[in-house]
Amino acid sequence: MRIAPFHLAFPVADLDSTRAFYGGVLGCPEGRSSAEWIDYDLFGHQIVAHLAPQQTRAHHNEVDGHDVPVPHFGVVLEWDQFHAFAERLRAQGVKFVIEPYIRFAGQVGEQATMFFKDPSGNALEFKAFKDIGQLFAK
Repeated sequence: MRIAPFHLAFPVADLDSTRAFYGGVLGCPEGRSSAEWIDYDLFGHQIVAHLAPQQTRAHHNEVDGHDVPVPHFGVVLEWDQFHAFAERLRAQGVKFVIEPYIRFAGQVGEQATMFFKDPSGNALEFKAFKDIGQLFAK
């Protein structure tokens, strides 16, 4: 089954730090842009950073003993890709909200996950499943 790319538009406080983070730190190719927004290719998905400097909101839910920031977005990567990406982020000096770790080790839905924020405070989660067939397993 082919997975269709998703589109997500999200607020950012300024475009310069957004370019440095998404283009530089995360390595996302930049697409179209204007004075108000920038398109990025996030692992084959289209995300659009829209200038909205007054945006503020913070909420957390307890999940697996961690305060998970809500809202958040990200991508499910392949297992080895996740670990390589986590190392790249560490090398770039990214401060994790939740350090990369394994959830449900040896159980249904075993997954690696990590959370961090962009310069505007948007929370991102990247994860990988030991068995991608368990993506929606209960």
